[in-house]
Amino acid sequence: MDKKLIPFFTLLFAVWLLAGCATRNYTNPVCAMNIPDPSVKELAGQYYVFGTTGDSRMPDGRIFSLFRSPDLVHWTPLGGALVPPSVDYQQYWAPEVTERDGKYYLYYAAGYPDREHFVIRVGISEHPAGPYIDSGSILQDSETNRFTIDPYPFRDDDGQWYLYYACDFPFDSPVAHAGTGIAADRLVDMTHLGSDRRVIVRPSHDWTLYETNRWMDAFQQRFAAWHTMEAPCVVKHDGKYFCFYSGANWQTSRYGVDYAVSDNPLGPFTGAGDHARVLQGIAGKVRGPGGATIVTGPHGKTQYMVYHAWNQAMTERQLCIDRLEWTPEGPRVTPTITPQPSP
Repeated sequence: MDKKLIPFFTLLFAVWLLAGCATRNYTNPVCAMNIPDPSVKELAGQYYVFGTTGDSRMPDGRIFSLFRSPDLVHWTPLGGALVPPSVDYQQYWAPEVTERDGKYYLYYAAGYPDREHFVIRVGISEHPAGPYIDSGSILQDSETNRFTIDPYPFRDDDGQWYLYYACDFPFDSPVAHAGTGIAADRLVDMTHLGSDRRVIVRPSHDWTLYETNRWMDAFQQRFAAWHTMEAPCVVKHDGKYFCFYSGANWQTSRYGVDYAVSDNPLGPFTGAGDHARVLQGIAGKVRGPGGATIVTGPHGKTQYMVYHAWNQAMTERQLCIDRLEWTPEGPRVTPTITPQPSP
C-alpha cells in the first residue's frame, strides 16, 4: 500500500470507530418532540410509544401521537393511533396500550376539562400501530366518579387482568388529603371492569400538593389544599407489586415519581414516600419528570423508566429514558442529560 494512503485510512478508521461509539450512547431527550404521558410497550418485536394529544389531532385526523423504535432510542413517527370515537370529547389524555391474544387494546381518558368530567374508554386494533377503533364501552361509570383518568392495565402471573387508574377523593381523612389518588379493579374482560373497586393509594404527604385554595366546579366547593397522585404504572418485582405514580402539579418543576408496594395486586398498598423518591427533577436541568412507564430493554435484562420532562422553555414535555435500579432502599432512577450507554 502507498505509504501516503496510510494516514488517510487511519483517519477513516478513527471516524468509523467514533461513529460506532456514538451509536452505543444516547442523550436525553431521546425524542425532542411533545410526547406527554408516554406509554411505551414492546409489541411484535418493536417498541411503540403513545402520547397525549389533548384537544389536538394528528395530521391524519387520529388521536394520540404514535412512534416506533427498535431500541428505545431512535424513534420514527407513525402519525396518530385512535380513530375519534362517536362522542365528541373536548380532550383526550394518557393513552396506555397492551396486548392480549393477538389483539391490541388502547385505554385512554376522554372528557371535558371545563366540567372536570373524564371517563375511561378503550380502542381495539389488530396491529400495534393501529388504527384503534373505540369499543363503545365506558370502563368506569361517570356517575360513580366524574373524574377518572390515566388507565393502566396489568396482567398478573395467574392471567388475571386489572385496571389501575386515577380518580378524585374530594374529602380529607385522618390519613389522607383531599385530592386525586389511585384506584383499581379487576377486568372482567378487556372492555369491562368488575364491581369491586379498591383504593390503592391516596395523597398523604405534603409534596403531592397540586394547588392551594382550589375551586372545583364538579363539587361546587373550594379546597384549602388539593393534592394529586396520578399516572399509575404497576410492576411485579421479587413477588411484590409496586405501584409507581407521579405526584404534585404536572405544570411545575416539583412533579416527580414515587411508589407504594403490596403483596396483592389490589392491596393494601403501603410505603408511599414523603418525597418523590424514584425520580425527581434537577434544578435548572430536568424539569417536572413524570408520566412514567417501565419497560425492559432490547436485550431482555435491564429495565428502563420512560418518562416525559419539560424542555428548557417549559413549552413541551419531551421523551426521556433512564435505567431503573432496584436498590436496598427501593427502586430509583437518576435523570440524565449527558451521554449514556444505549439499552
